[in-house]
Amino acid sequence: MNDTTRSRTLLSALALAAVTVATWAAWLGWNTGYRTDPVTGSTTGPYSVWQVAGCVLTLVLVAAVAGRRLRPWLVAPVMTVAFTAAWSGHAAANDASGLWAVGALLVLVGTASGTTAVSLAADLLRRRRAA
Repeated sequence: MNDTTRSRTLLSALALAAVTVATWAAWLGWNTGYRTDPVTGSTTGPYSVWQVAGCVLTLVLVAAVAGRRLRPWLVAPVMTVAFTAAWSGHAAANDASGLWAVGALLVLVGTASGTTAVSLAADLLRRRRAA
């Protein structure tokens, strides 16, 4: 790997991390409150189903595009670390119980699984079309 390739890879990884964190911020970063139903007393939150669905779909799109342009060995760890770090930093600051660490582990596993699968599929499609 020469210096130009290394620089492009580093810049691509930084851009991918920035887009991943921006995805978290756009869909999940602004909502911190829990809601209590006055009739049932059940508490939900801090995210609504539509927020999580939008975030997941956006991450799938980002992983697919990145997987076609970059290698999955770069896409999956960069997106996983960036998203988990953004989610964990916010959750840790807003959770006195310490349970954010369990959530962070689940976010890590889910993000790693999803970005790996999507970026591998996108890379496979790119290779098949090139052949």
